[in-house]
Amino acid sequence: MSYAMKAALLIAALGLSACNNPDRFGAGGAGGAGGAGGIDSQNLGGTNDPRSVAYFQQTLGDRVFFGNDQSTLSDEARQTLTGQAQWLQTNTDYALIVEGHADEQGTRQYNLALGARRASAAQNFLMSQGVSESRIRTVSYGKERPVEVCSTEDCYSRNRRAVTVLSVGAGS
Repeated sequence: MSYAMKAALLIAALGLSACNNPDRFGAGGAGGAGGAGGIDSQNLGGTNDPRSVAYFQQTLGDRVFFGNDQSTLSDEARQTLTGQAQWLQTNTDYALIVEGHADEQGTRQYNLALGARRASAAQNFLMSQGVSESRIRTVSYGKERPVEVCSTEDCYSRNRRAVTVLSVGAGS
């Protein structure tokens, strides 16, 4: 194997490994060691405590869903995000990352772009409800972090989502 071929393979391998870093946002990202939003799971609080992350996730809902190839918010999604915005205005110690996700259909690039549009739609709605832009970051995972791996429409629909992940330390 020629030197140029070895160098090209090494560069390709390094490039791919750089694209596959699930902890790129620290332990606070989805599935990170910090639990929900980088908060130690012992500090989640109960679902009966309206200031807790557990209340936010379980009672208000931390995700909204989208139609196939869509990034437009449904009435149900707007209702969920309105509740999130009200909670975030009361609980100003939290910053958030809105994660955009897609189902496994389509190319990686297409789904990353679609996930970005979904995250932006949720972010823009939260900002329209008074949540400061400085508290919100967005990230798209495209089809890389499915809730379920499947090949049925019912299952695909659970992967078409934007998820609000909380973390302590907003610069509000």
